[in-house]
Amino acid sequence: MDIAIYTFSLPAGISCPFAVECKTIADRAWGFITDGIKQLYRCYAASDEARSPQVRAARHWNFDLLKYETEDEMFRRLQASIPKKAKIIRIHVSGDFFNQKYFNAWVRIARENPHILFYAYTKSLKYWIDYVLPIPDNLKLTASWDNSNSHVITMKNLKYAKVVFSEEEAAELGLEIDHDDSHAYGGDQSFALLIHGTQPSGTMAAKAKNTLAAAGVKHSYARNKRTERVR
Repeated sequence: MDIAIYTFSLPAGISCPFAVECKTIADRAWGFITDGIKQLYRCYAASDEARSPQVRAARHWNFDLLKYETEDEMFRRLQASIPKKAKIIRIHVSGDFFNQKYFNAWVRIARENPHILFYAYTKSLKYWIDYVLPIPDNLKLTASWDNSNSHVITMKNLKYAKVVFSEEEAAELGLEIDHDDSHAYGGDQSFALLIHGTQPSGTMAAKAKNTLAAAGVKHSYARNKRTERVR
């Protein structure tokens, strides 16, 4: 049985202050892709934005409304936007916690909605670590591994997800591969994600993806009900 996972997103790259290896931005008007100078693989969510003006518009709408608000204002806006039927919500298919106030607002949302399971991948580890109160049990956070933040993940013993270029790489790291987000919202162990999405031609990421495809290795994700716009 498919699990209905509702989602909330912001524009890729622009709202990701700590992204390095996956840094990718889709031009707001035309969708043209700009890859980061230290990028190892392209953010799949930015590729989604590049293909769809509607997706870009919705995600920028959210960011425009939230980025200058106070924590209380963000909390009220996000709370008003939560679907009544939601049992699981993924915070950010695209984007990340862009400042401490925004992170705090989502923690408050989770605390006020104990019947909903929230989960998020994040490279904004500073906001997670600097949060002084306990994180509610119904908010599952997973650190997105990056060579720029790996020392923090190790030092703080954070649950993490690492993008790998092969099944063998995951095995060498001792990480199970998550194919449907169940490791993110349902477990406490670190895990791997296979490289996916459109990758720049000629890069190691593109070659790895092609190798996986040629070997018949597939990945899939939980079917999401996207709730792109906040009120």
